[in-house]
Amino acid sequence: MSETDDKFFKRADDHINLSNDQLSEATMGKVSASMMYSVARFNAWFSACEFSNAEEMKNGRQETIKYFVAEYEKMLTENLDDYIENFEKFMK
Repeated sequence: MSETDDKFFKRADDHINLSNDQLSEATMGKVSASMMYSVARFNAWFSACEFSNAEEMKNGRQETIKYFVAEYEKMLTENLDDYIENFEKFMK
């Protein structure tokens, strides 16, 4: 995540806060699933904006999937490691 701007974590926190608010009406699993779906849907739209037509997008499909899966894996790994290192502090 070396290319973050000064509002990166604020935007992320806003999404997390919305998800936390939804916990009053749904389980963690349901909120997590909805959040993952929304990220996938947004990134599909974002990706479509980068192509000129459906055929071009179809040809770039696997590369696009590979990119987003790799980025998610890096971010998930970083955050899991952070929770492992700070478990007692974060889970009080």
